Amino acid sequence: MKIAVIGSGIGGMAVACRLASKGHDVTVFEKNASPGGKIDEIKMGGYRFDTGPSLFTLPELVEELYSAAGETVPATFAYKKLEVLCKYFYNSGEQLVAWSDQQKFTDECVEKLGEDPSNISKYFKKASLIYKITADIFLFNSLHKAKNLLKLSVLKSLLQVHKIRFYKTMHGDNSSSFKSPLLVQLFDRYATYNGSNPYKAPATLNVIAHLENNLGAYFPDNGMYSIVQHIYELAIKHGVQFNFNALVTSIDIKNKKAVGITVGDTAMTFDRIVSDSDINYVVNNLMDHPQKKRIDSLEPSSSALVFYWGINKEFPELDLHNILFSADYKKEFTNLFQEKTIDSDPTVYIFVSSKMVQSDAPKNCENWFVMVNAPSNCTADWDELIRTTKQHIINKINKSLNTTIEDYIEHEKIASPITIEQQTFSKGGALYGNSSNAMFTAFLRHPNFLKSVQNLYFVGGSVHPGGGIPLCLASAKIVAKEIPAV
Repeated sequence: MKIAVIGSGIGGMAVACRLASKGHDVTVFEKNASPGGKIDEIKMGGYRFDTGPSLFTLPELVEELYSAAGETVPATFAYKKLEVLCKYFYNSGEQLVAWSDQQKFTDECVEKLGEDPSNISKYFKKASLIYKITADIFLFNSLHKAKNLLKLSVLKSLLQVHKIRFYKTMHGDNSSSFKSPLLVQLFDRYATYNGSNPYKAPATLNVIAHLENNLGAYFPDNGMYSIVQHIYELAIKHGVQFNFNALVTSIDIKNKKAVGITVGDTAMTFDRIVSDSDINYVVNNLMDHPQKKRIDSLEPSSSALVFYWGINKEFPELDLHNILFSADYKKEFTNLFQEKTIDSDPTVYIFVSSKMVQSDAPKNCENWFVMVNAPSNCTADWDELIRTTKQHIINKINKSLNTTIEDYIEHEKIASPITIEQQTFSKGGALYGNSSNAMFTAFLRHPNFLKSVQNLYFVGGSVHPGGGIPLCLASAKIVAKEIPAV
């Protein structure tokens, strides 16, 4: 079959690889000049920056992609398991190292936070159970096919569904799990991994702790963008055609069947269409979608304000991933989702890939990816908000690291919800489509296909099962199973 894939994010490229490996003629249409979607890179002044996701979990899903194509993972795609998951700097002055070794992490929490060690082991066991229950029913299969729900493994999971704690908020569950408010704040942060509010998102999202703390976090030897480069090369090897600078302007539907796409003013026929575009963009720009009204009413996920700084100094107190926490986390999320602004004391994430990839920065320098959560684009005066937030970030870094960081910034580039929306067509620059700030919204993401429109499929972070590299790869696997081999 002739298959068109709209968008070359991780989900789009992964599904293209899988379908080409099944013998289909696959063409990817990408509006930008290079592949990757939200995963991109910037080079300036001798510094290289990964611009999108910075956390790599479930690397076996990439290996599985090669296996599905009948290939072995090349030696050029190497990655290491992190010994330190993240370094945390609290507003009150405490510092905590989140070791990947759970005993070392537990000892750290007991020594510095006075936490009961049994609370930590119980928490990780709960997170593991959530994953065990949800993986088959939710992460790696479609929720929207009756036959999937009738599998024995799924039926067993359904009998335990109360154990995934969807009826509690993340914060409520975490508050009852730990006595240290600082540890509660640490695990509440995982809601931001899909752009949500821990005070509203269901405790089911604590499954993220299992991926990072139980299974481990990794980092590619050549940085995050190397994931894109390798999947792209795999796709090319298996005959996938890529058309860059090719903006799809419509998905063409006749008699309730997707029959092709229009690129610019040129209509092209295809047997199957797979969209890797943000679902909000699809329903408002590419097709007459039966669920448009519902999708338009959903709350978007958070976006981000990112400063890419070339720093002409080394900071040994930092690791690959670092968090400088706000003093009032609840207030920060109230500002983010209700007031639609960035708090004056934001939590700051600093990602320094040169800690692992020395060539990402000149000698004795570091490449800082400095990010705060931001609301999706609204009517805010972004120029002023960026200016004031930058100063708040600098103040926080200077306090936490006892430095004057502004003296060492020799290169700067800024990404905001506005530029993210322009680059990715995600609504308002929302990083994960719609938020999970309600009991069932994490389970009610847009399906991977429509019953009302044949031959049309959906992958990527804005649809089932969700955002982030592992779930985008999972969406590709789900869709590929729906399209038979030649």
